[in-house]
Amino acid sequence: MGLKYREYLEGRRIYGCSKCRSHLTTGDRILSKGFRGNNGEAYLIHNVVNVSETGEEHESIMTTGRHKIIHISCVRCGSQLGWKYTEAHDEEQKYKEGKYILERNLIRIVK
Repeated sequence: MGLKYREYLEGRRIYGCSKCRSHLTTGDRILSKGFRGNNGEAYLIHNVVNVSETGEEHESIMTTGRHKIIHISCVRCGSQLGWKYTEAHDEEQKYKEGKYILERNLIRIVK
């Protein structure tokens, strides 16, 4: 399979995978800290790196309505981290499309 290239981020606050510390995002890419994931608090993120989409895109009924999502995992260790919104059915939720949810219990500050 070969080596996987990983991106390293610069910035004041860098968030990484809680298991292997691979860089995922920076503090300035966080759009909101007011979200909930399967394991508690979660962040809505504009852009993440070093993740892979896992499984199939599927419909999910959430407190804010029906969305299509795909789960994301760490490209280095394979740990589940959250999901990516691929489609929102409610017009008011369209701003989430293409954005990511990282679950707070599955990430940590690495710098």
